[in-house]
Amino acid sequence: MDIEWLQDEVIDWRFKAVPHTLLGSTVRDALARRPGIRRDRFPSPVVALDRADLEHNLTTMADWCRASGLDLAPHGKTTMAPALLHRQLELGAWGITAATPAQARAFRAFGVPRVLLANEFVHPDGLDWVGAQLADPGFDFLCWADSPEAVRAMAGPRPRPLDVLVEVGSRGGRTGARTPAEALRTAEAIDAEPSLRLAGVGGYEAPAGPDLDDVRAYLHALREVAEALHPVEDMVVTAGGSAYFDLVASILRGPWRTVLRSGTYLTHDDEHYAGVSPLGDTPRLDAPALRSAWRVWAQVQSTPEPGLAILAAGKRDLPHDLGLPFPVDLDGEVTALNDQHAFLRTPAAPRVGEWVRLGISHPCTTFDKWSLLPVLDGDGETVVDLVRTFF
Repeated sequence: MDIEWLQDEVIDWRFKAVPHTLLGSTVRDALARRPGIRRDRFPSPVVALDRADLEHNLTTMADWCRASGLDLAPHGKTTMAPALLHRQLELGAWGITAATPAQARAFRAFGVPRVLLANEFVHPDGLDWVGAQLADPGFDFLCWADSPEAVRAMAGPRPRPLDVLVEVGSRGGRTGARTPAEALRTAEAIDAEPSLRLAGVGGYEAPAGPDLDDVRAYLHALREVAEALHPVEDMVVTAGGSAYFDLVASILRGPWRTVLRSGTYLTHDDEHYAGVSPLGDTPRLDAPALRSAWRVWAQVQSTPEPGLAILAAGKRDLPHDLGLPFPVDLDGEVTALNDQHAFLRTPAAPRVGEWVRLGISHPCTTFDKWSLLPVLDGDGETVVDLVRTFF
C-alpha cells in the first residue's frame, strides 16, 4: 500500500486546519518546517491527534487481537485516511471494513488488498464494479446478504465467485436475518448460486445493546448459524464494533477465522467510548486501557454576558451526535452548538482570545469534518504529521 503520494499534495484553500503561512507548501515541505500549533497560529478550532496516544491504541488493539487468536479488519469508515489504514495493515490487520460501495472503491484506490463490505450489497453499479475488480487475483472482497431476495439481486457473471457472508440481525436492529432459520435459508440460496460463494457468517452486535445479556444472546444466535454452516471452506465469522468486542471474542471464537471489525479504538475518545469500551475507563479486559488521542482547542471569541463564553467551534467542526463537547481544564458546560459557535456556560470568566481545551465523543463524526488533521509530538505543540482524509 503506497502512501508516499500523500506527502506531495499541495496545501491550499481546501484545508481549514492550517494557517495561511503553510498555503502553497506540499505536506512534505510543511512538515519539514516543524510548525507549531501556537507559534504558527493554527486557526480555531484546533482538532489534532496525539502521536503517542494514537500509536498506543494501534498497538494495544493489534497485540490484544493477536494474543486472543482473532483477526482484525478495522472499520475504515472511521477515518477514511490512507495513512492510518496503512498503519493498521502494517500491524497485521487482516483487511479493512467498508460500509458502502463508495468506501470500498476508495480503499481499493488506496491499495487495500482485502475489503470486507459489512453491509447488504445489491446495487447493480456496485456489483458491476466489484466484478471487474475480481479479475485481479491479488484482491479479495467479501460482502453480506440477509435474504434470498438479496442473493438473487447479487447474481451475475464474474471472473470468479463473489464471497458472501450470511448476515444475522437482531430484532429491531438494522439489516440481517432475524432468526437462525431465516439465515440458513439465505445460506442455502447463496450456496445454490454459481456466481456466489458462501464464505461464512457476519453481524453487528451493538443494536442488541446496551444490556450485556441481550448482546450475549445475539452473539449466541450468530454462533448457532456459524456452527450449522461449519465447515465452510475458509470460513469467516465476523462481528465486533467498539463497545462489545470482548463478548465477540469470548462467544464467537471457534474452528473458523473470527474477524473483529472495531474501528474507533484507533483514537478512542474522551466520553462515549471511554465509557463503553472493554478497554475504556471501566475495563472488562486485562490489557492496557485505550487513551483518547484527540487534542481539541477552541478560542473564546466573545463573552457577551456574565457566565457565557462563545467559542469559535461548532457543528461543522466537532461531533455532537453522541454528546456535546465539554471543557477539560475549567468548570462549565457546553450547552449548545451552532454551525460555527459553541455556547460555554462557565463561572471561570475566560477572556476573549483565550483557548479552551475540549473533550469530545465519537471519532467517526469527528474525522469526517476534517480533510487534514495535524498530528502532534509529545510537547503537544509541534506538528509531526498531517493526516489526509477522503470522505
